[in-house]
Amino acid sequence: MLVLAGIAVIAGGFLLRFNPLLVVVVSALVTGLAAGLEPVTVLATFGKAFNDTRYVTAIYIVLPVIGLLERHGLQARARGLVAGLRGATAGRLLIGYLLFRQVTAALGLTSIAGPAQTVRPLVAPMAEAAAADADASEQVRAMTAATDNVGLFFGEDIFIAIGSILLMKGVLEGYGIMLEPFQLSVWAIPTAIAAFLIHGGRLLWLDRRLARRKVGQRGGA
Repeated sequence: MLVLAGIAVIAGGFLLRFNPLLVVVVSALVTGLAAGLEPVTVLATFGKAFNDTRYVTAIYIVLPVIGLLERHGLQARARGLVAGLRGATAGRLLIGYLLFRQVTAALGLTSIAGPAQTVRPLVAPMAEAAAADADASEQVRAMTAATDNVGLFFGEDIFIAIGSILLMKGVLEGYGIMLEPFQLSVWAIPTAIAAFLIHGGRLLWLDRRLARRKVGQRGGA
């Protein structure tokens, strides 16, 4: 049971709001040492994991590009595009993005969108422009980020060669349950549909709340 101490370290570190990277590193060290590994072995495992996932540093190339695009008016263009669309609302726009995110994730294109690539520079400004309510901008941004997470999380499990499918297959095999990745993928489809309907309902409810707020503001004026 000592190997579970790493979970306690993560929970305590995040609760005390320590640096997330430091918390994860300390948790891994605690888990490795509790499992009886030598400090050098734990360090070697860290190095191998970093070497195997070098592609994660690609974000350092994406961020400067996004920054340059924003400096030259990307967000203003996005807002202007939505402002010219009749009948556009934040909820309807985000439902379309949710569908796009789920479908592309189901095809294995998990990196085609995301918080850095699309949410902050494009989708959030467009949703804010559609909402046309400066007081609700933080709420709209939060819902935009949530939409991206829901679309990715419940869409990627439909793709056979995704890590989560392989992880579930391995865990089930450990309990003697033999399933093929395709079977897990098929059963992820009803979950993805349910997630789309539930979160889509939340987005429509967001539109309703914003509409009521506008009516209240006009009445107060």
